[in-house]
Amino acid sequence: MAGWLVPAIARTAGGGKKLKVAAIVTAFFHRSHAHVILENFLVPYLFNGEVIDPREHFEIASLYVDQFGTRRRPDMARPVAAEFGIPLHETVTGALTLGGDDLAVDAVLMIGEHGDYPFNEKGQELYPKRRFFDEIVSVFEKSGRSVPVYSDKHLSHSFAEAREMVDTAKRLDFGLMAGSSVPLAERRPPMDPPAGSRIAAAVSIHGGPLERYGFHGLEVLQSIVETRAGGETGVASVRYLEGESLWRAADDGSWSEDLANLALRAEMGPGAPPLRRLLTRPGFAGTPPHGFLLRYRDGLRAIVLKIGVSGIRWDFACRLDGRAEPLSTYFHGGPWDNRNLFKALAHAIQSHFLTGKPPCPVERTLLAGGALEAAIDSKIAGGAEIATPHLEFAHETRDFSAYREMGKTWETITEDTPQPPGIEPVGIPDA
Repeated sequence: MAGWLVPAIARTAGGGKKLKVAAIVTAFFHRSHAHVILENFLVPYLFNGEVIDPREHFEIASLYVDQFGTRRRPDMARPVAAEFGIPLHETVTGALTLGGDDLAVDAVLMIGEHGDYPFNEKGQELYPKRRFFDEIVSVFEKSGRSVPVYSDKHLSHSFAEAREMVDTAKRLDFGLMAGSSVPLAERRPPMDPPAGSRIAAAVSIHGGPLERYGFHGLEVLQSIVETRAGGETGVASVRYLEGESLWRAADDGSWSEDLANLALRAEMGPGAPPLRRLLTRPGFAGTPPHGFLLRYRDGLRAIVLKIGVSGIRWDFACRLDGRAEPLSTYFHGGPWDNRNLFKALAHAIQSHFLTGKPPCPVERTLLAGGALEAAIDSKIAGGAEIATPHLEFAHETRDFSAYREMGKTWETITEDTPQPPGIEPVGIPDA
């Protein structure tokens, strides 16, 4: 097995002791986030073509599942727990204390995605992320110590709740990581704006539902534009666009259709037709596009577009001041749709657990989640521009390139590689 690849492992428990991880999940079925994240904690996986064995450093010591499977989506939690010897607990507190009185784990993996939960009047699915978080924090406070936490995707459907979660982590001095897997995907072609570039305009494109995939599109956008000269300054306003308002905004220069065309060509190849013609083609016709138009404090304007129907459409383009040619790329997740995106994400989470410092700032996710909420509010308000003074905050940027998949793994795991139905190593002899 190759050595651990992350830059720092100083926080590994002394004497080679494994870190005990509590997994707190909403639902656990085939290809759920619980499945595709936890598999990379339980068996060896490939990252940039190198074999990583998480069992050298981690033990999934407990599992709490909020909802078990149905006939349509058979439960994996019980069989996986039995196969890997993971105790199932009836409460979040029990999972963190291992059935005792005080915190008994070294990290918490909180996966609040998937399951059957109600929607609010805005159409947002009400995952119990805040409930999970509050129960976790209650154990921390009772025990007088805390450990690193990862929260899958956005922190909450509500910016106010997400802000409180970030503030609580700072108050109790524990590392809090959250966010999307997509920014860690291979970029085809390779593309990184030079550090400190002045980004004049940017476009991020996805092909999924408004909230679930709009969040990913926002994090793809933020993962690049936050590196611009002066760093991230915050978002001053957000506007939801659809129908004629989307095209009027393009015509008046509020967003760049040329950049959108360039981003789509990164995914589809140089022969891809221009956007408006593309929307008449099979697979695109009948699926109206929409966009989130963002205006930043420093004057940058960017848009997150939903184009067509595709769970693996993650495109980006930007124009830099002083550079004639724009930059563009496609975020490629590897075979099996998006399942393999989670190898790089799990790798980054493991680094967070080992070092106590997230590879990517949690403020990126806080900003993206707040922009998503504002876009939904704008949609409800008929496309009105929503001022977002609560999003006008700066944050540090970090070089997270060490945690990105650069494509070497796909030389071993190819489109012809069978996808396992459960949890087992893939492309690793004698694992």
